[in-house]
Amino acid sequence: MTGQTLTNDIHHRPLHERIDWLMELSRTHSANFCSPESHLARQRYLAEHDTQIVALKCMDGRIHLPYVTRTPLGIIRPFRNLGGIFNLGWPYLGDMLTDTVQEAVSSGRRVLMIITYHFSKGDRARGCAGFDCNREAAMAHAWEIRQQMETLFGAVHQTVYPLVCGFETDEDALILHSPAGQQLDLAQWATTASTATASNRQLAATLSSLFPDMPDAILRDLIPMVSGNIAHIADIRHSRRELAIEHREWVICVGRGFDFLHIPNLALIIGPYSPDLSHPIRQAAGIIRANMENHRIPADGFLLLSSSPYLEPGPQKAKATLKSRFLAEFAANVVRNDFPDLASGMVTRTAILNWQERKLEILAP
Repeated sequence: MTGQTLTNDIHHRPLHERIDWLMELSRTHSANFCSPESHLARQRYLAEHDTQIVALKCMDGRIHLPYVTRTPLGIIRPFRNLGGIFNLGWPYLGDMLTDTVQEAVSSGRRVLMIITYHFSKGDRARGCAGFDCNREAAMAHAWEIRQQMETLFGAVHQTVYPLVCGFETDEDALILHSPAGQQLDLAQWATTASTATASNRQLAATLSSLFPDMPDAILRDLIPMVSGNIAHIADIRHSRRELAIEHREWVICVGRGFDFLHIPNLALIIGPYSPDLSHPIRQAAGIIRANMENHRIPADGFLLLSSSPYLEPGPQKAKATLKSRFLAEFAANVVRNDFPDLASGMVTRTAILNWQERKLEILAP
């Protein structure tokens, strides 16, 4: 059985088998992240490209920026939330972004903030469910976040550069939007220029004309991501990848530390950023129930998984444990109160994430 076949088949397995498969997926991700090759690749990449790259993106498993840009795991710092909906006025989110920028600046690094929205050119229904598959609404929200970035970090962009970036999921193609209203659709670039001729010099000239206010250091570090995406699109066009159409999610994730979940239509990820977490939890539970009612997944239950990362043992690890337990209980109570029919089949797993190893550690009940 191929990996693609297994991924498609897993949605129809009994719940306990799906959970075992998911835990194995997390262990494989950690092993790959910790391998000598991956560690050395990250070190080499950072030595050559020291811009801190942050991505705000939807929970959709198709939005896998390291994969589509051929960037080593651990370089791009993701912030994921249901629908890619964020507000920098949310206290926790604003603090985390500010801390991330301050950490980079104290090391003499600049920051590229990639603000994503996604859509499908082949079928509107494959777009972002958080915006009812409305590409224009998702894009407008990305521009709103960019304006908030300028309020928080300044509009001159010499330290923090906010970049609105579309993600076309049929070909994994990025679309870079300039403040002047122009755009660079890498799917078109891949059509008009072969990967071999898409030289760094050509890319630098194109990007400079689109983003004249982008610092040279950030532009230099954006080029390999753009070049990698062009090569990735070419490979996608030569493959026979199945396009995932239906929602088949059977996992609700609350918290942070779910980078291993880059499988389409598997999990609904709710970051701990909004002051009102009950709203996205209810949205996610409604999607799970609809999946069961429409026989897209078995009706034998679903997994509620909470996670919080920690860097060091001691108080940090203890704090992560308390936070993850709180998130699990909070989300479970929302489901019990608003979806009692689902609650009977809810299986809860509470975890913390060893950030250095990207290792998910399941806590005892």
